[in-house]
Amino acid sequence: MADSSFAPTAYHVREGGQGISLKVESYSLWYGAAQALWNVDMDVQKGLCTALIGPSGCGKSTLLRSMNRMNDLIDGLRTQGQMVIDGEPIYGSRIDVIALRKRMGMVFQKPNPFPMSITENVIYPLRVDGVTDRKLLAEAAEAALRGAALWDEVKSRLNESALGLSGGQQQRLCIARAIAGNPEVLLMDEPCSALDPIATAKIEELIDELKGRYTIIIVTHNMQQAARVADNTAFMYLGRLIEYGDTKAMFEKPLVKRTEDYLTGRFG
Repeated sequence: MADSSFAPTAYHVREGGQGISLKVESYSLWYGAAQALWNVDMDVQKGLCTALIGPSGCGKSTLLRSMNRMNDLIDGLRTQGQMVIDGEPIYGSRIDVIALRKRMGMVFQKPNPFPMSITENVIYPLRVDGVTDRKLLAEAAEAALRGAALWDEVKSRLNESALGLSGGQQQRLCIARAIAGNPEVLLMDEPCSALDPIATAKIEELIDELKGRYTIIIVTHNMQQAARVADNTAFMYLGRLIEYGDTKAMFEKPLVKRTEDYLTGRFG
């Protein structure tokens, strides 16, 4: 039964942008009999960074992983509503899920480099696609490493194991691997939570550089990080989208008391 204390989502209007990259339309999700998301509606603007914030267990990562259908792997999953990327329904019967995941690069909470060389980590998605041209692979690796602001640090050790990199370098390597396949959207699930402050600052600088080339959606438990990197922010609570829109406007003048209470540290 729905909680009647939850009002419809409050929206802060943001002008401009490059259009809508991803639409979430009345999206709900159940794990077996347990409902995790309730009627989420949001338009993710193309070329901007959108942060998903809220207390632990509020549905941030569940919503993020629904966008490239990673949740499909969970037994008992059921969804209602729709998500649409560039006019194509993500949960449509004709969707190629593998192709969808190539359009939406994923960066996880902890760096997960493969036990192979730096170069092979980056070009792994291209090898999966059957690319064998050495020159093309080398060019793609360099471009992705430059895009992830890692090239200058690793260009003399491309054939060494990626496991020898620092934690922050490993996370940037994972971002390079995610963008090597030229996705439209980058999904980041708390990408800095396992990193020290210096490595976190580099990832945040990188996110700022990648905006415009990619649509970025980041789950973060760090409200200050959301304020620094996100153009738009979605505040979630108990599986519901409470407030959404321009980050600066939301942080300075939230429209909903629950949002204000969370942002001011009264709960969470």
